[in-house]
Amino acid sequence: MLHEARSGHTGGSLSAVDAIVALYFHHMRHNPGNPRDPDRDRFILSKGHAVPALYATLAECGYFDVGELLTLRKINSRLQGHPANTKTPGIEVSTGSLGQGLSFGIGVALAGKLDGKDYNVYVMVGDGETDEGQIWEAAAAASHYKLDNLTALLDRNRLQIDGFTEDVMALEVASERWRAFGWNVLEVDGHNMREILDVLHKADAHKNQPTMIILHTVKGKGVSFMENRVQYHGVAPTDEEYKKAMKELDELEKKILEKYEKRKE
Repeated sequence: MLHEARSGHTGGSLSAVDAIVALYFHHMRHNPGNPRDPDRDRFILSKGHAVPALYATLAECGYFDVGELLTLRKINSRLQGHPANTKTPGIEVSTGSLGQGLSFGIGVALAGKLDGKDYNVYVMVGDGETDEGQIWEAAAAASHYKLDNLTALLDRNRLQIDGFTEDVMALEVASERWRAFGWNVLEVDGHNMREILDVLHKADAHKNQPTMIILHTVKGKGVSFMENRVQYHGVAPTDEEYKKAMKELDELEKKILEKYEKRKE
């Protein structure tokens, strides 16, 4: 998608994709045939620039044809550079102005409580995004209302557009900050599917507090020359980089499938 568009955010999409896949393929209650099902679980991508990861997941789930992915960022495409809920099936809210998604998620979670619904709300935020003051206003409100149907996922890849998060605006220790705001805090390897699924179940079972899952991730995960490199925050791969990246990802896929087959045996 990004190579075809010649534009977009590569690093943060690759760091976020494992958790998004876990949610849509193994955890959330949702229906591609009825994207506005009132009883569906909701996923809100507050770090909207990572939407290629969400588009790919939605397409594989059946919200729209996989072939449409190559229209990313093109004129008249439903797949805008940031999520647009008036255009794309499966997108809950238009995001891109960082810091707003968690506030929106709180509104959706509170509405569910007031309406007697049992759906859960999941909001993914970037670690650089937590520089925004609105995030912390939202954090305080969520714990005040005891929104145990709200789970936030922090993509802790330690890089943002201007460099390493600890150089721009130190976040450590992130877990202590969220606990201080009244949240249940859990931490996992954001690229370990088993850990992600286990922690999502723990979050759903926790009562009287919202849960923050800190996903320890790698920006550009899976592509060696992109990993932990700030220059790939918002740059699409060149022709040569695309070939190298796809070769590495193909090899990684083969290894994963081999492990899966051995487990079945």
